Amino acid sequence: MAEHYQISGSTAAEISESVEAGVRAGDLGPGAALPPVRTLAKALSCSPATVAKAYQTLRQRGLIETAGRNGTRVRERPPIATSGRSALRLPTPPGALDLSTGEPDLALMPALGPRLARLAAAEFSPTNYTDAGALPELVELARVRFAGDGIPVDDAEITVTSGALDAMERLLAAHLRPGDKVAVEDPGWANALDLIAALGLTAVPMPVDDEGPTPEGLRTALTSGAGAAIVTTRAQNPTGAAVSAGRAAELRSVLAEFPSVLLIEDDHAAELAPVTLHALAGATGSWAFVRSVSKPYGPDLRLAVVAGDEATIARVAGRMRVGAGWVSTLLQHVVLYLWRDDEVINGVIRARDSYVTRRLALRAALKAHGLDARGRTGLNVWVSVPDETRAVAALRDAGYVVAPGSLFRLASPPAIRITISPLAEDDIQPLADAVAAAAALDPVPARSSMALTA
Repeated sequence: MAEHYQISGSTAAEISESVEAGVRAGDLGPGAALPPVRTLAKALSCSPATVAKAYQTLRQRGLIETAGRNGTRVRERPPIATSGRSALRLPTPPGALDLSTGEPDLALMPALGPRLARLAAAEFSPTNYTDAGALPELVELARVRFAGDGIPVDDAEITVTSGALDAMERLLAAHLRPGDKVAVEDPGWANALDLIAALGLTAVPMPVDDEGPTPEGLRTALTSGAGAAIVTTRAQNPTGAAVSAGRAAELRSVLAEFPSVLLIEDDHAAELAPVTLHALAGATGSWAFVRSVSKPYGPDLRLAVVAGDEATIARVAGRMRVGAGWVSTLLQHVVLYLWRDDEVINGVIRARDSYVTRRLALRAALKAHGLDARGRTGLNVWVSVPDETRAVAALRDAGYVVAPGSLFRLASPPAIRITISPLAEDDIQPLADAVAAAAALDPVPARSSMALTA
């Protein structure tokens, strides 16, 4: 625990509030270690059961996590606004190339100004409360686009949410309760892992190879009692996996054994993915296929279209109606314009090809060094390293900021994630050389666990 912050309190509520205050103020930053239960109980002159209850409350709220021999720590991205000395991401050193974000290249995004001007010229009328909701024209075009990708939309419903993560939150809340289990890809999307923790749910890892979650991993997770499974169909973050036709058939066979499971599919890359979609939609009674527009068209649009079975979509749309209400119809009209604009469509194709070129070039350069570099699709390359901390630090010293794999992993081996969208052709070989040097560093010897378990 940070020496400058002392946890206080005599009841479980007071102790948990003290820890939260430390996180909020930045005195307990991401990854900060908390004292073992018995150690803190002795320091506060209370029972170990009181501290254990406080830690349980904090875990259920997603603020802390227990990581085996690493003890209890503040989550890397706790669901609470922070200030002071704490920051979720360290600042990029001057002159360094930031390859840690996972974000698309903004230079390849379509210009929204001309589309907004066109919308204004069409004398767009603001929507009132009575008529608000998913724009019918957008829903129908989404239905056509989904059908073209093999999504079974004839008997499905479609709604609109404020992005993929918003859709996942609403879907999980509509079907599960705190304490329930969710099968997730391992390694998997850090935001989804954080969301699951914040909802008080338990993530159950499914190993991922280049073709998506393994059938054995899915069956094991569902057999353990997982009530939902989240699968990224293409451009999986962070590994770039994409579900193949053969893997889709295998996963469908497993899902058929668990018809009551909620299946959530995330197709965040959509048109940017250079491979055919092999969806699992409809493999269970409760399902949702989520397609965000953020990666191809712009993160600031904050919109995703969601197809699913009638009951699931009704729950999502109904909950939104009594909460946020609806996604701005102004944004929905902009997306509609983008989907119908041939210039934009061709621009997305050029962006897709550019990402493919950068990703393949980096993978080839890394593999030439004998490194295990994964990235079949998507905006990232996942590189196995013996020691994440040393690799990240060495690369920062060499002028490259990458993401540690710990943000994305549950039980999978150490690695780093490199985002390819900021890379120019001349960056590839020097970066590969630096990664090879960083990966060659021997792991730091593990510290004794005695102090953590005392």
